[in-house]
Amino acid sequence: MKLFLTSAGIKNPSIRNALIDLLGRPIAECNALCIPTAGHGHPMMTPAHSWRFVSGQEPQCPMAELGWKSVGLLELTALPTIPRERWTSWVRAADVLLVNGGDALYLAHWMRQSELAELLPSLEQLVWVGLSAGSMVMAPRVGDFFVESKPPITGDDRALGLVDFSIFPHLAHPDLPHNTLANAQRWAADIAGPAYAIDDDTAIQVVDGAVEVVSEGTWKFFAP
Repeated sequence: MKLFLTSAGIKNPSIRNALIDLLGRPIAECNALCIPTAGHGHPMMTPAHSWRFVSGQEPQCPMAELGWKSVGLLELTALPTIPRERWTSWVRAADVLLVNGGDALYLAHWMRQSELAELLPSLEQLVWVGLSAGSMVMAPRVGDFFVESKPPITGDDRALGLVDFSIFPHLAHPDLPHNTLANAQRWAADIAGPAYAIDDDTAIQVVDGAVEVVSEGTWKFFAP
């Protein structure tokens, strides 16, 4: 599996070009599945947010509207009620999973419950494109700064740990006054492991363990 971990989707030409390189062919030739699940767990998100994400009507966070060959919906909370061989065939037929933001720990819970987390490492050519929480979920921890519920559904701040670093998204976002570099530094000290703070014009790609930052904006790496 190839990971493309963004703060706010495919925001600029550099991020778009890097995504196309990961896909290995034009976006118009690729089949996508949208995963809106993380939004259900976030206190600030509504059904309207999920609809805009899957219908490609989120110009501030471009994902579904990029011109894919096809776009489908994969709702993780439903997967435990569906025969595994049925839904895994949908995932195996996809070229890319587009994963919405929201509550990263809620998303991690349903990735485990649905067994999607177990399946992903075997899908070598699949590209996972995360948006905010859809990126943070791959980390070992999200940090208390981003725990949206008390207590969190997972019991602590541990996410999936499919990468060895954590992500602080939306750095210096004008609508998120607490997402400052100073707060990111305090968050990283609490994480006590490798971590990146990234703004909405930055993405992190991970292929075969190699990490590369793609940015037209601002980002900072925090060593453990």
